[in-house]
Amino acid sequence: MSRYDQFQEFRSRLNRRILGEHSTRDGRAGGTLVTKRFFALDGKTYEDGALPARTKELLGLVASMVLRCDDCVAYHIDQCVSAGVSDQELWEAFDVALIVGGSIVIPHLRRAVDFLDECRAKRG
Repeated sequence: MSRYDQFQEFRSRLNRRILGEHSTRDGRAGGTLVTKRFFALDGKTYEDGALPARTKELLGLVASMVLRCDDCVAYHIDQCVSAGVSDQELWEAFDVALIVGGSIVIPHLRRAVDFLDECRAKRG
């Protein structure tokens, strides 16, 4: 299974668990109201507003790279591709992250480019 497929499967499965959409074998359910509200707020934040959703996803990508969260980087790359962001736009966002975050971002940049290549291959 590719990293892209593993990421999508893991994220979907655990989001269902976290949000309490299914219980564990021993009957424990997840999903407090606070968690559900946070997830909803996160989703609303990236919708079109004064800034278009694609710009917000690029902002999220840069922040995620600077904060060095590979899962978040992968998520925002996938959302950027889905929103029609070009590779040139993504590379410029990578540049901003590199300038803001410094050389510590380079390993995350490598994984970001690898994930972008897989994302483009999966989405056509």
